Amino acid sequence: MAIMDGIKRQLRSVIEWQNPEADVLFTQWTENGDEIKNASKLIVGPGQGCIFVYEGQVKAVIEQQCMVDLRTDNVPFWTTIKKFMQFFVSEHKVGIYFYHKTKILDQKWGTTSLIKYQDPKYQFPIGLKAYGNYSYQIEDAQAFFVNIVGSHNQVGIDEFRKIISARVIQPISDYLAECGYSYADIDANREEIARGISIKLAIVFRKLGFNVSDFRIEGTDFDEDTLRRINRIADLTAEAQAAQAVGLDYAKVQQLDAMREAARNESGAAGAGMGLGAGVALGQNMAQGLTMDAPAATAAADDITGKLLQLKKLFEAELISEAEYSAKKQELLDRF
Repeated sequence: MAIMDGIKRQLRSVIEWQNPEADVLFTQWTENGDEIKNASKLIVGPGQGCIFVYEGQVKAVIEQQCMVDLRTDNVPFWTTIKKFMQFFVSEHKVGIYFYHKTKILDQKWGTTSLIKYQDPKYQFPIGLKAYGNYSYQIEDAQAFFVNIVGSHNQVGIDEFRKIISARVIQPISDYLAECGYSYADIDANREEIARGISIKLAIVFRKLGFNVSDFRIEGTDFDEDTLRRINRIADLTAEAQAAQAVGLDYAKVQQLDAMREAARNESGAAGAGMGLGAGVALGQNMAQGLTMDAPAATAAADDITGKLLQLKKLFEAELISEAEYSAKKQELLDRF
């Protein structure tokens, strides 16, 4: 029975990838182990490619849909193999691998760790997370087999997605470091950034045997340290704009804030005295600040109503006290 089973194995003749699973990118034909049957016919279906591997080396790649008679057709390396194999049973085994030639569309990617670079405008470290999608296609099956498949019998699309996600971080980091985009410019320039990154990815992945296309960035986010720095910048910018709106120098506003904090410190007699003196100085400085001539750029808005609105903004931003606000408001109203 064992002899008859062996003969039947050798007479069964069709080698093909039937009903390929949608989530399998690369697979080894294993119906009869790694022995090629006598009088075998190889069928390569639509959208498929086939690789012959002999003793660990790629010997032939079939990229077109076809049916090959391995007994008679002039297939590369076939004559060499037949010299070693007797009745197609030998210690010299042949690996036959099928793969998807078609483009794999709409694949998701996401950074597995932070992309770190120096913000070119504000000069602080950025920790960026990003995600998006892409398409890819095997272009050089031999390079793909050597660099990606290796000793694996099968490579799934999900497994390959992890490989790509791990490899996109360095090209993205390099591009962001070179392009000069500040954190505030990233979302507005995502398409341009994606184009620049796709060029770098094409160079890296072409060596591995496949091509990435339609690379897109769908969204970005920052780590907590970066968000804290960004929020601080936003707060300072808002304060500076509020000061400018009422014709004050922002450095003077900071000085007034420091004096106000000192005035609120009522601990001990010395503290009380310091607070009283600081309060007087605060009033003097505020009066001087609010009577300063507005910059030339805001001179057109120097009417009573405009100044009242500007004064209210200063009060709402807590840059002056309620008493200071009331006194200056009354002074402006007295001008009517």
